[in-house]
Amino acid sequence: MNFRKCISLLLVLTALNVACFGQNAFKFAFVTDTHVGNGTGADDLRRTVQDINANPSLAFVVVTGDVTEFGADHELKLAKQILDSLNKKYYVIPGNHDANWSESGSNTFKTVFGAETFSFIHEGYLFAATSSGPNMRMSPGQIPRENVVWLDSVLKNMKNAEMPVIYLNHYPQDDGQNNWYEAINRLKKRNTQLILCGHGHNNHKYNFENIPGVMGRSNLRAKDSIGGYNVVTIKDGIATFEERKPIVQTQKQWLEVPLVNHHFSKDTTRFPRPSFAVNSTNSGLKVVWEFQDRSDVGAGIAVTKDLLIAVNTSGDIYALNKKTGKVKWTFTSNGKIYSTPAVEGNYLVVGSSNHKIYGLNVTTGKLIWTVQAEKAVVASPVIKDQVAYIGASDGHFRAIDIKTGNVVWDFDQVKGFVVTKPLIYDGKIYFGCWANDFYALDLKTGQQVWKWNNGATNRMFSPAACYPVATGGRVFIVAPDRYMTSLNSTTGEVIWRKQMKDVRARESMGLSKDSSLVYIKTMDGQLYGVSTKADSMEISWKSALQLPYELAPSAIVENNNIVYVPSHSGTAYAVDRNSGAVLWQYKVSNSLVNTITPIDDKKAIVSTMDGKITCLEYTR
Repeated sequence: MNFRKCISLLLVLTALNVACFGQNAFKFAFVTDTHVGNGTGADDLRRTVQDINANPSLAFVVVTGDVTEFGADHELKLAKQILDSLNKKYYVIPGNHDANWSESGSNTFKTVFGAETFSFIHEGYLFAATSSGPNMRMSPGQIPRENVVWLDSVLKNMKNAEMPVIYLNHYPQDDGQNNWYEAINRLKKRNTQLILCGHGHNNHKYNFENIPGVMGRSNLRAKDSIGGYNVVTIKDGIATFEERKPIVQTQKQWLEVPLVNHHFSKDTTRFPRPSFAVNSTNSGLKVVWEFQDRSDVGAGIAVTKDLLIAVNTSGDIYALNKKTGKVKWTFTSNGKIYSTPAVEGNYLVVGSSNHKIYGLNVTTGKLIWTVQAEKAVVASPVIKDQVAYIGASDGHFRAIDIKTGNVVWDFDQVKGFVVTKPLIYDGKIYFGCWANDFYALDLKTGQQVWKWNNGATNRMFSPAACYPVATGGRVFIVAPDRYMTSLNSTTGEVIWRKQMKDVRARESMGLSKDSSLVYIKTMDGQLYGVSTKADSMEISWKSALQLPYELAPSAIVENNNIVYVPSHSGTAYAVDRNSGAVLWQYKVSNSLVNTITPIDDKKAIVSTMDGKITCLEYTR
């Protein structure tokens, strides 16, 4: 056989090989939204596991998030115990319920299940799945930055670029997830034929930018007598979906999806992407420098004379040069960090989800001491007179000497876990937790002065994520129950408490420099100033700012008559304190903005959940 014929035959065989990917029929179980910790979640999952075990035709199981109700350690361990009773391989990723209210900072999911992503090849198909967030901060969903980097690596290192891909995520891949396009853009560089998701608790067909998508029903029984899942059959280039109900063993086909190569490189269709056009409209605003982390940055920035201290979800604590944004030093912990660092003198304090509180030398990053907690530390510290005050997820709130690491006092009666940055005021320290409680402790002794409970039956309504503020003998909080509350700082008695349908305040708040106003950002995108002296909720200031629907719990900060307002869609806003006019707006990314940090009268640091840190300078 001559050389030309050999090459022709080789090309034909290669073409046949490509065409035959996935031709062997197989079935798998598609389970989602099990919500273990919900009233029936564990029992519903046990029934599903029993039903799957009785079906030898199923090759494996995928579970696409919201495995638990709150991401609590005991819920995750129970879910793992139930899923481990499967007699076949299973693959699992977290959803928003596993991440947003996680006492472990989403770290226990990785510890219990081994990873928050997965990829494997079965019968010529690559299955690849990423986590979804939002992690520890209320916002639309977001694929963590480190998961995007992971997905990029998996797709780039495929041995054959024509292998069909099935992608899984908890969220539908649309603008309900802040960075959906990060995944879609990468998936379209390969032969992606199907996307599976959960989140919506119903069977539903989607079209994600010409990629077929399928949402699976929740495994919960809901108003029915029993839950259910989907059996997916892939045969002859078609994915067939059948809803399966355990015990009663009913199975009904509801969808067929052709699995084909869509040749996205030839698709000229334009799909919506976030616009950064607003950045060209700001006069007097410039970017001094930008830094891109390879992981999420889910906390604020601490400022020293020459350095900015940041943290990430790979467990790094690092210092950036304030003028250039260059990394000076890095210290790595073995756990995700959502704790905003605090600095006093040459001492730096920060908590980690690896159950430790760290004391570092702020100049060198060298470890000075550690304090061991029983669970993750996802709360932020405050420092006063060389003592750091910080809550944790183990029911403890600690005061620590920043020089020695010695625990000055330890209050061990916190019912829920703490995520907030506490407030020091009037000889006391104030903080909320995810058990609907708000505490006031004596600053010197750690003794409880008073405790207030908002009366909610659902812990999601806790005053836990807001940074409380105080003035004039009053402490102010806002919470997801849409109430704003003013408490007597000495007694904890309610001065006023108001829920207004047209002012849906939720978690994002801050105190004006003159202490006359509490700024609140509403879910409908308004920015108000509430009087700190009135006997009821009195709005005495309003900005012209109008955001879209808004969830970011990040604090509002005023400096040099500029009010800095974060958003959940990557845009930082600056508002004139006197007139309420919008001075400028800058879109850093399309992910949640952490609390904005002014570093002088002209500059501010904006960090976003997808790992971007930007120094902006503004001249009026």
